[in-house]
Amino acid sequence: MAQNARLLQWFDFLQDPKKVAGFQRLCGVEGIFAATAESASKRPLSNGSCSSRRRAGAEGESQGLRCKGHAAAPDLELKADCCERLSNGMVPPPDPVRRRKGGGEGPPLPAASESSLPREQRAEQERSKKPERRNSLTGEIGQEFAIRNKFFYYLFSFGTELGNELFYISFFPFWIWNVDADVGRKLIVIWVLVMYLGQCAKDIIRWPRPSSPPVIKLEVFYNSEYSMPSTHAMSGTAIPVSLLLLTYSRWQYSFVFGLFLAVVWCSLVCFSRVYLGMHSILDVIAGFLCAILIMVFFYPVLELIDNFNLTYKYAPLIIIGLHLAMGIFSFTLDTWSTSRGDTAQILGSGAGIACGSHVNYMLGIMSDPLPDALPFIPPVITVTLVGKALLRFLIGVVILLMIVSLPVINTTAVYYEVY
Repeated sequence: MAQNARLLQWFDFLQDPKKVAGFQRLCGVEGIFAATAESASKRPLSNGSCSSRRRAGAEGESQGLRCKGHAAAPDLELKADCCERLSNGMVPPPDPVRRRKGGGEGPPLPAASESSLPREQRAEQERSKKPERRNSLTGEIGQEFAIRNKFFYYLFSFGTELGNELFYISFFPFWIWNVDADVGRKLIVIWVLVMYLGQCAKDIIRWPRPSSPPVIKLEVFYNSEYSMPSTHAMSGTAIPVSLLLLTYSRWQYSFVFGLFLAVVWCSLVCFSRVYLGMHSILDVIAGFLCAILIMVFFYPVLELIDNFNLTYKYAPLIIIGLHLAMGIFSFTLDTWSTSRGDTAQILGSGAGIACGSHVNYMLGIMSDPLPDALPFIPPVITVTLVGKALLRFLIGVVILLMIVSLPVINTTAVYYEVY
């Protein structure tokens, strides 16, 4: 019982949104509401009195008007205005219009230009940002936030993109068309399994995202989806680790160098989800462990799965039927959310690449190298090599984007057929 209680305490500790907010503050993220409150608290207080002043009397002498006490009849309007503008003893911001002597309103004061603002205020405006994308389900814009450390902001923004659709649609085709198709096929099998099981786990567990406040949401695109486990952490773990395991026996390179890249890749993605306020520490740890567990089960049979996809006569029918059944099952777990579209695209990608690989193999377009040719030696990087790789990639991506515009076709299913 004591061990269970201690384990629950650790779970509560790792799931605490205050830990996420603390990590954000450590990396220089600050909510605009916090900055506003801090700056307002430094302004002079008047203990319930209004700091607005007006001309009174023929001498033009300025004097403060208090909301409590006696006031002359002509000053009643200003007194009421003064009382409305007081808030918990804090001096309100200056009135944007000037009062005339007769009680009317003068022309509005000219807006201060950006160059006339104090240096601190200009710097504050430059640091303030909003999430790049709206909430995919509700259209929510998200709150403003201030970035005190731009290095961490751009570093973790890049890290989270390693788990987004733009990266997948760029990385997988480039790897298959230009680097190693055999590794690419097996890598996508792992990716589909990891992402599919992760999305299903979210709909079963149904844990919400970290609460805001105290967490500052630097990203709100996925804010309507569930949180546990982090599928970004799962893909950010599975892809680099699988690449290391699949390529080390086929290509000549230093294992230490490959391990370093895998650790950096995984760390960037995992820490970015906490930095952006989208996951608790527990979500990220669970995603990392789930990805490792899935690879332990499926990595030993990758060769068998790939050989079946390439050589079995009726493989396309089984592949399409299996992925379709997986999609139908996952859609029954919960009500509609934007993760449904992600799951459909992931399954479509897996089925399309597997079927395209089968067709290419049967037509003799694609053939794996003989065992004697392994391990490969990385080629010398030349202008010609880079030009051919980019041309092949750009032509393929253009075709993909053209098919993406067709609403009735799942374009991810033709990734590999373009090859």
